[in-house]
Amino acid sequence: MTKSTAPICYDLNGWILGIDATREELWRDFDAMLGSLRTAVAAKPGFRIDIAETHSLDEAPAGSLAFDGEVLLDGHCRLIDAGPVVHLIFPGRQTASIHASEGWAEIRVLPHAKMLWTLEMLVLDAALDAGDQHMLHTAGLTLPDRQDLVLIHAPSGTGKSTTSLALASQGFGLCSDDAMIVTTAEPAPDAWGLPRAAKIHQNTAAMLPFVSPCLGDIWDVNGEQAVPLERLREIIRVEDTRARPVAALLHLARSANSETRLVPMARTDAMVALATDNVRTGMTGLLPLQKRRMATIATLVKTVPTFTLEVGSSPADAAALIRAALPG
Repeated sequence: MTKSTAPICYDLNGWILGIDATREELWRDFDAMLGSLRTAVAAKPGFRIDIAETHSLDEAPAGSLAFDGEVLLDGHCRLIDAGPVVHLIFPGRQTASIHASEGWAEIRVLPHAKMLWTLEMLVLDAALDAGDQHMLHTAGLTLPDRQDLVLIHAPSGTGKSTTSLALASQGFGLCSDDAMIVTTAEPAPDAWGLPRAAKIHQNTAAMLPFVSPCLGDIWDVNGEQAVPLERLREIIRVEDTRARPVAALLHLARSANSETRLVPMARTDAMVALATDNVRTGMTGLLPLQKRRMATIATLVKTVPTFTLEVGSSPADAAALIRAALPG
């Protein structure tokens, strides 16, 4: 099949991403995450991704080795820093070359291959970065009866999804349980949620029985289920993808006892915690995209209040604490 004459386009908060692929299955992996953002806009995309099958991959491009090792879920890969171009290589599987200054990326896959999650997210990161937006590993929830939101960050497995769903049961609106897109807007940063399915763990289901109507009987090897946002809307308020002002940044931690607490967090500590989970340093130092993400984090931490949310045996108790700390 030859490429389509017009790319499939997605509206990323006013920044248009176009994807052109040699067969439908290749862009369907992106569409599974971004489908609700698809647009028929006729304007030229701000960033374009070209995806094609090939029988031979270029696995040795010129440049400096920035990373060589294993990544979660997808196995061994190499990252090559070639100045204006960054190459991600999964040997014998697929490659991506990101031409950031020119606003495009190319993905090459072997026939009948499925897009790898790490490669997909790196290219999406680059597309967002080109539009001065940065994806952060945080949950986001609007405050009850307000349009501004709080960001909740913590390493995977700490309880972001559990805490997010518990807050949603108390009148907060869920933007995302894991990935928020942040811009350094004036007078304060704003953010919107990547509209992908929420991951709900068996432990979360046991702690929050009200989510059970959305769950099936099959759990993956990690004890999780991916629940579409449409299903979650049956039990909680799920927000649309418009950008909203950020009211506060909460660093999630487990309480030393059963009590839930919300205490002020030093801005320097908040920046270190958020950067540790979101900024990766390679053998060549920080790539330009990572430097810009670090600058966004610095602006975010400098602009909004920062807290530590210590969650105890009842995550829903955090709702009243957050509302008291952030009066309208």
